[in-house]
Amino acid sequence: MSVVYDRVALIGLGLIASSMFWAIRKAGLAGEVTGYARSEQTRETARRIGLCDRVCDSAAEAVDGADLVVLCVPVGAMDSVAREIAPVLKPGSTVSDVGSVKRAVIEAVGPHIPEGVHFIPAHPLAGTEHSGPESGFAELFRNRWLLIVPEGGADEAALARLRALWEGMGSHVDVMEPDHHDLVLAVTSHTPHLIAYTMVGVADDLRRVTDSEVIKYSAAGFRDFTRIAASDPTMWRDVFLTNKDATLEILGRFTEELFALQRAIRTGDGDLLHDYFTRTRGIRRGIIEAGQDTDAPDFGRAKVGE
Repeated sequence: MSVVYDRVALIGLGLIASSMFWAIRKAGLAGEVTGYARSEQTRETARRIGLCDRVCDSAAEAVDGADLVVLCVPVGAMDSVAREIAPVLKPGSTVSDVGSVKRAVIEAVGPHIPEGVHFIPAHPLAGTEHSGPESGFAELFRNRWLLIVPEGGADEAALARLRALWEGMGSHVDVMEPDHHDLVLAVTSHTPHLIAYTMVGVADDLRRVTDSEVIKYSAAGFRDFTRIAASDPTMWRDVFLTNKDATLEILGRFTEELFALQRAIRTGDGDLLHDYFTRTRGIRRGIIEAGQDTDAPDFGRAKVGE
């Protein structure tokens, strides 16, 4: 694999940024990778583990001279970071991001991007429940989808270059319109997370009554909920506050489906339940056939780093 960018700057050094660095370094996709995190402790950790070729003490220092800047901060922090780095962005460079919501990122970052700098939002559909600079690994993006979500007419050469970077890190790449992205992700990621948080919250209330039996005897379904509900609380708070309309729409549909199942259980409508579960089972098989999971007993989740 050849070098795609001479210098890449990663702003925010959590799971995604750290995985990007290790993947970029493993594939030789950049000449130099600089990094910045707001927390001094995070910067010290990054230096200790060799995360980034150079860890800087300000975002402006990190992006100075960079050909690609990737904003890897929570959606709620995008505006202030974009405002800070705007004056030092290199003409002809590209600014991208990894946010789970795209319309809000475009509205927060877009106004600060100077003339002559390309802004190409993106979203890697990859992650674990872990966070922080030590949680990253080079294989995180392998065989996972990266959505490029440009607003309006993105520069084709800049877009092709960004695509090449993500494909070099092992991702499949597709292009999607921002509002459609936010609706799709409300279905596939945001609402499932909210449901998991809710189910674990209900179990926590019950646990206080049952003397910890919920944890002691947790079955695979509940354990899967707790894995999802262990995700970064700051990131997910910002996701729901910035993708409000799409999430509420999907939650409304979920509630309607839940009421229908409640009624089927109450009235003993076994045919409806069996047909419903057969249809949903087909979705699972489709995911496996698409290569996005396996039918392994551990729900297809490999250990981190494998």
